Amino acid sequence: MRNIAIHGINISEESIPLVDALVNRLLKEKSEVAVSKRLKSQSLDCLSSFPTFEKGDNLKGFEMILSLGGDGTLLDTLTYVGSAEVPIMGINLGRLGFLASISQDDLDSALTNYFNGEFELDKRTLLELNSDVPGFQKTNFALNECAILRKDSSSMIVVRCYLNNEYLNTYWADGLMVSTPTGSTGYSLSCGGPVIMPQTKNFIITPVSPHNLNVRPLIVSEDSELIFEIETRDQSFLVSMDSRSEAMKSGAMITVRKAPFSANLVKVKGISFLDTLRGKLTWGLDRRN
Repeated sequence: MRNIAIHGINISEESIPLVDALVNRLLKEKSEVAVSKRLKSQSLDCLSSFPTFEKGDNLKGFEMILSLGGDGTLLDTLTYVGSAEVPIMGINLGRLGFLASISQDDLDSALTNYFNGEFELDKRTLLELNSDVPGFQKTNFALNECAILRKDSSSMIVVRCYLNNEYLNTYWADGLMVSTPTGSTGYSLSCGGPVIMPQTKNFIITPVSPHNLNVRPLIVSEDSELIFEIETRDQSFLVSMDSRSEAMKSGAMITVRKAPFSANLVKVKGISFLDTLRGKLTWGLDRRN
């Protein structure tokens, strides 16, 4: 008997038939299905009879969790999984995503490959944040990036950065982020950071609109420990872990390092990161005409 969980945030009217077909396929494979409370709150008939789980529950008993939505939904799914390291299959209900890379058209074949054992687990490094002030509690980890940002329309912030207890630099900027290889195609890329392959064992330190134009992104080992001291005239700033953010007081000290657990993404046969990369960034296409 397979125990499979399902999570989604906003299921559109157009996607309901797909969810219905998905549930029927899981039941055909003799799966025990559970759905998140957030997904069940959307009152889809096909999910009404299944038990629920919520954030903070131990999901170690599940073989896999299906994320229905885009990359944002998958990042939210990860906050349910946490350190349990339950494999996540990202099913994209909209445009092609880097994380939720299985399209609606490919769903049936992807499930067939999974149930036939034709898949791999793509281990992705996570960031862990700790601070001398409370914040994020049990979800102090991120798959894409940890960003330190100015709050609202306040003046730029000052971030003193230490790499393995050695002074690195002081950044005067709108913000500063530490990105994983997974997150290199997200916020970091839009701020001028490089794209690095998912299994590269590095982090990227990327400034956001730096005052000094000669400050550029820096790649460091994933074994590094980064310490940040932040000052701002506004007396507070924002810290973002993927899509979650909290305000912190000026003078706070933040430590960012590799998390002691990973995210396991289900990688099925026939879906390549390079294919997704070319499709998202339109590499290799002549757009001149």
